[in-house]
Amino acid sequence: MPLPHDERVVALANDLLQQFDTLFGVHPGFRAAHAKGLMLSGTFQPSAAAKNLTRAPHAVRESTPVTVRFSNSTGIPQLPDNVADANPRGMAIRFNLAEHVHTDIVSHSTDGFPTRDGYQFLEMLRAVAASGADVPSPKPIEVFLGSHPSALAFVQAPKPFPSSLARETYFGVTAFAFTNEAGQKSFGRYRIVPELGNEYLTDEQATKIAENYHFDEIAKRVERGPVRFRIQVQIAADGDTVDDATIHWPESREKVEFGTIELTQVLPDSAAQQKHIIFDPIPRVDGIEASADPLLELRAAIYLLSGRRRRSA
Repeated sequence: MPLPHDERVVALANDLLQQFDTLFGVHPGFRAAHAKGLMLSGTFQPSAAAKNLTRAPHAVRESTPVTVRFSNSTGIPQLPDNVADANPRGMAIRFNLAEHVHTDIVSHSTDGFPTRDGYQFLEMLRAVAASGADVPSPKPIEVFLGSHPSALAFVQAPKPFPSSLARETYFGVTAFAFTNEAGQKSFGRYRIVPELGNEYLTDEQATKIAENYHFDEIAKRVERGPVRFRIQVQIAADGDTVDDATIHWPESREKVEFGTIELTQVLPDSAAQQKHIIFDPIPRVDGIEASADPLLELRAAIYLLSGRRRRSA
């Protein structure tokens, strides 16, 4: 996983990392964002429809081993599961295709992203940092949200507490180009749907859960039996915007069943594995390519820089 050739992307990635450090503090050995997490393992089985969408290896093989990381939001490793800042939750999936060969999906539990590109996101984070409790209104973040409707919509989107990380839906932020064996190309976004359906806590229930409730719950759940998710790909229609993560496609768009993930155990060395693994938002596999969304190269750069720092800690 190389750094982008564009020096501006790398510089912006470093600026964003510094801003995460400003907001959350520096925690050696942990991610700058989505710091608290747990890793599980299992398998992926493609659906019959997957090979009509893409010729990617995991879409045509009978099954592929997977490694999955669930996480809380923010860069605070000990962030309690019962505070609002823990949402949206993250789910990252690694398809282990061969030794040192893989492709990943990185998703979170709110559909979309607050900004079109990294420069706007940096502006947003700086506005958050400058908007302390003692700052009079209108605070910098209020001014930013007032002039960026997509960021305001993301902030105001409901982010309820799931009853379990296994009862939450996770959304891929960006679109990808899927190409099948016949050379047919379609753009789509991932959606990871729990087999058991969505279930959320009331506000009152959420205040009463333990600080490590969600990670303890899914560890106990997977001991009792497999946890399953269906991966879907929402397909863009002609004319849909495919390079802007702030733009939603209508729910009426076709959703292709890509396959099923079955998680069977928590990794016994989860903490060590989390420190080592660097997920890649760019697929880098034949049959699934990056779109022109400017967030992709930037996120890849941030993940790599953060990962190198984490490994060296």
